[in-house]
Amino acid sequence: MSADVKICGLKTEGALEAALANGADYVGFVFHEASPRNIDPSKAKKLADKARGRAKIVALLVDPDDDWLREVIAAASPDLIQLHGEETPARVAEIAQRFGRPVMKAVKVHCAEDAENGLAYTDKADLILFDAKAPEDRPGTLPGGNGVAFDWRVLEGVRGKIDYMLAGGLTPLNVAEAIRMTGANAVDVSSGVEATPGEKDPELIRRFLHAAKTANQAP
Repeated sequence: MSADVKICGLKTEGALEAALANGADYVGFVFHEASPRNIDPSKAKKLADKARGRAKIVALLVDPDDDWLREVIAAASPDLIQLHGEETPARVAEIAQRFGRPVMKAVKVHCAEDAENGLAYTDKADLILFDAKAPEDRPGTLPGGNGVAFDWRVLEGVRGKIDYMLAGGLTPLNVAEAIRMTGANAVDVSSGVEATPGEKDPELIRRFLHAAKTANQAP
């Protein structure tokens, strides 16, 4: 069984079509001004409409207030809300209930304790995303999409306890190994398929999807 794949931070029709044509299960749009992948809700609506029914549409937000959530949901009508900030389990549950949409909570990981702490969200969020914790010594880091991987072995303590999506420093070259090592049922990529920050490369998208989808076929 192949892993599900999310291509995140899409901003152009070309990149979106590359993701859809090569079998992406999720397409993600980033609504966070500090990110080079940030997209205006009106533009996201046009792309989301093209993707609807072909892949699940994900809206990534960082510590959003209710007004911003309403605006994004009204425009993009996402299948899944991705919370990538410091949202508490209570806030995650509140958003899920108030807006009637499945929620994925990103948990930033450096060590095994971080992964274990992520279990606090299991009955609040519909899906957990384990992403790399941003390096403290690197200026200008973002909540996600920093192109940094973490030691996948720290997920051993949660393996089998929950289904999760894996992110953080994944590329066409390492995603198959990541899937085989962690047993992740889904993976998420953004910077790993970019030519420059925020600019997706259709060929890297194709290669990533092929590598991820065939990972479990390898000996």
